[in-house]
Amino acid sequence: MRQHFPPSRLVAASFLSHLKGANIFLKLEGELPTGSFKPRGALCALHAKLQRSPIRGVVASSTGNHGAAVAYAAERFGVPAFIFLPQNSNPVKRAKIAGLGAKIFEEGLDLADAHRAAATFAEAEALYFLNDATDPDLPTGPATIACEVLEALADTGLIYVPMGDTALIRGLAAAAKQISPKVRIVGVQAQRAPSYYLSWRKGSVVATEDCQTIADGLATRTPDAANVEAIRELVDDVRLVTEAEMLSAVRQLLFEEHLVAEPSGAAATAALLQDRGPFPRHVVLIVSGANVAPEVLRRAILTD
Repeated sequence: MRQHFPPSRLVAASFLSHLKGANIFLKLEGELPTGSFKPRGALCALHAKLQRSPIRGVVASSTGNHGAAVAYAAERFGVPAFIFLPQNSNPVKRAKIAGLGAKIFEEGLDLADAHRAAATFAEAEALYFLNDATDPDLPTGPATIACEVLEALADTGLIYVPMGDTALIRGLAAAAKQISPKVRIVGVQAQRAPSYYLSWRKGSVVATEDCQTIADGLATRTPDAANVEAIRELVDDVRLVTEAEMLSAVRQLLFEEHLVAEPSGAAATAALLQDRGPFPRHVVLIVSGANVAPEVLRRAILTD
């Protein structure tokens, strides 16, 4: 990672620390190129693929952040990128993908629809489909977040992690448990997109009919069985947060901690705000992205 960008900052959250009576820290992944943690995984996966064989291009399906990350990695490695988004995607994220020179396709109403279109296109054109939900090399990137956290704060006792397609939490939790086996990992999903929460509880895949949440980065409805097995082994607890709770967390981070976060990036904060504790001495919240759409930010600011 350090060949491409420095570690993201880990900062003390004074308001949240006072509110909860613990030392709360924010891991600011929105400071990375493209405004989210996603370049970590895209760089690792694309680099590993290129080490094995040349490719004509890379394809990704995304609600925005993964697409921007793949476009960024492709630009770094000189590879054409083709990104499939759902219709009416986040305009901030779409603009970043376009600015990185990737070709954009808009297909379907949600990520599952865009995924099917991307997979079909990649097969037809003989291109590399970088699927962030299943690529075996990709979680190595998010794993470096845990390395950075525990290098800076070795006695971290609890880490809240937003959970969408689970690549972030699988990589981070695997590394964290190896370095510090006693650290607790809590995943956070949107109440309107609870497929992995339901699957984690049941121990098998539970798909949902839809995943229409303001947190587009958490909008999954078709879990992967291997990912469900992995989070059952690695994740200590999973929480659900409402749309209103995420908007409130966006507002709290902006007004009290002076940080911009998208709803999925604020999901960990939303879970902390609902948690009564008790808390260990040091708690880390992964602020996974800062690409908030202007309309959503306005809604958050007006949230009581």
